[in-house]
Amino acid sequence: MTMTMLSTLLAASEPPPFAVIRRDREATLDVLVGEVVDVANLADIPLEGAEVLALVPFRQVRERGFDALDDGAPLRCLVVRERESLRVDEAIELLPAHPVVVDDLEVDVADDDYAAIVRRVIAEEIGHGEGANFVIRREFTGTTTAPAAHAALGWLRALLEHERGAFWTFAVHTPGLSAVGATPERHVGQVGGVVSMNPISGTFRHLDGPPDDTALEAFLADVKEREELVMVVDEELKMMSAVCPDGGRIRGPFLKRMSRLTHTEYLLEGRSSLDPREVLRLTMFAPTVTGSPMGNACTVIARHETSPRGYYAGVLARFTPTASGYDLDAPILIRTAYLDRSGTVRVPVGATLVRHSDPVGEVAETHAKAAGVLTAIGALPRQDASRPTPSGEAGAEASASHPLLDARNAELAAFWSTPQPPAAPRGARALVIDAGDDFTTMLAHQLRHLGLDARIVPWHEAPAAPEDELVVFGPGPGDPRDIAEPRMARLHELIAARLDQGAPMLAVCLSHQVLARLSGLAIAPLAAPQQGVQRTVDLFGETARIGYYNTFTAFDAGHRTTPNRGFEIAADPGTGAVHALRGPGVASVQGHLESVLSIDGLATLERLVDEVLGAAVTDARPATIASGSGGAA
Repeated sequence: MTMTMLSTLLAASEPPPFAVIRRDREATLDVLVGEVVDVANLADIPLEGAEVLALVPFRQVRERGFDALDDGAPLRCLVVRERESLRVDEAIELLPAHPVVVDDLEVDVADDDYAAIVRRVIAEEIGHGEGANFVIRREFTGTTTAPAAHAALGWLRALLEHERGAFWTFAVHTPGLSAVGATPERHVGQVGGVVSMNPISGTFRHLDGPPDDTALEAFLADVKEREELVMVVDEELKMMSAVCPDGGRIRGPFLKRMSRLTHTEYLLEGRSSLDPREVLRLTMFAPTVTGSPMGNACTVIARHETSPRGYYAGVLARFTPTASGYDLDAPILIRTAYLDRSGTVRVPVGATLVRHSDPVGEVAETHAKAAGVLTAIGALPRQDASRPTPSGEAGAEASASHPLLDARNAELAAFWSTPQPPAAPRGARALVIDAGDDFTTMLAHQLRHLGLDARIVPWHEAPAAPEDELVVFGPGPGDPRDIAEPRMARLHELIAARLDQGAPMLAVCLSHQVLARLSGLAIAPLAAPQQGVQRTVDLFGETARIGYYNTFTAFDAGHRTTPNRGFEIAADPGTGAVHALRGPGVASVQGHLESVLSIDGLATLERLVDEVLGAAVTDARPATIASGSGGAA
């Protein structure tokens, strides 16, 4: 029998650093052998002609200025010197047939304690306007005395044989750190200039075998699961808008079937000429494993998790050389076991917490997510009747459509699933002020689509008297009444200054609340947060279906115009919650016109921009998508 690189690795008492990767439904896997280089920043990843596989820890998110508990986990690069491809079935025959068993299984946060964290996050974070959803992790741990490389390859065989629907099934072995997993989710890829992202959310548990059709349909009809997916689509569209000049377009939704779980997912695509390392930096990290808005989610994670994340929620980034540079393929590091030099095995998992999460259900979800990997590493007995999966079979049902899923697109904005050609230039500039939420990238993209020259500046760098023809004050987390908080204080100052200038302005969500407060209206929390909720509202005589992400709102107190400045009010006739304000050169909206939930968002944005700039819509400007449903492109 011909000696393969995999055989050589198995025979070595101390093999060199290596990786074994099976991607998606491919009938072959790649064996990579090379040298390890640790670097400080993503820009330092050595793309000098060789293929590179980078283990990117969660703490790297600090490159974006976000919070992260620091455990010193290195940004580790395997610079590939040798590679081979093997058929999956051939590799399985070579890999150890009896995986190393992990003993002393424990969990760092007990079930009751984790449920208490869920309640606390809902009450103290979502309930106080800090964001729409957050992912809080817990870890299952155990020990083994087996050599790390042998253990990793044995566990890989179990995953290859029994796990279905994984985007990558892999083993990576480096000095002092080995990782083995079956991750379902691509975070970001860049191939030939096309950037792809793959938000997956919504989890249906079927631990004892394939799902029952009735139970599956109930899952697909569940409001929590549907809203959870839409929120992460919005969050990843923010990233796509930051790296792709033409924004991102959505395809799907699809079912993602795995051995014990079924997820729902979308695919997002756009084009970019950025260096793949910069694409990776601007998209750190997936909202499906952090939350939204991203910056505040990292702060919430640091408040509620008791230890650093290591590589959980980071990425395993493969940079492949091409004739014109490098392609990028980067799955999320979830459903993964880590083995360190002391023999400690860690399997971190998390649940997405939203406003109507059930704490007991979220506890059960973490157990279900961990089960596949824990079974593969021998920490849990294999109780199901699943048989080994032939190498070419698993992908046949890995992703699929479903009528109940297809119907969801009727509730989403067509703008984000159809081509987005640029409009004729208006000859006007728009300054978009980022108040702590990357929704501003989607707003800026839509403003450019409407013919404006839009740029984004963070709140702490925004000038008090900009010369731009339009200033758009963006959304953000937090309580708009808390003017002791520097961001809130600065927003009040900037909006007041723009009002005093009498220059055109538009305010969205949090900034709308600040404008309302400056105009004499009271701000108060809603009885229940509106996070990822679609509402049909009357905006000055025109009905619009708009997506809402807010915990606080302004109330009209019976006024038709604001006590200060006399702005016209559009409010809910029953509750008095203010949907919008307008006056000469001024407009604001509580909802997110840029959200994928805002079917009438672009048309409403265009109308408000025309009003505040004092420009009538002309026949010369290309028509924009006004409303209606849209299928996936």
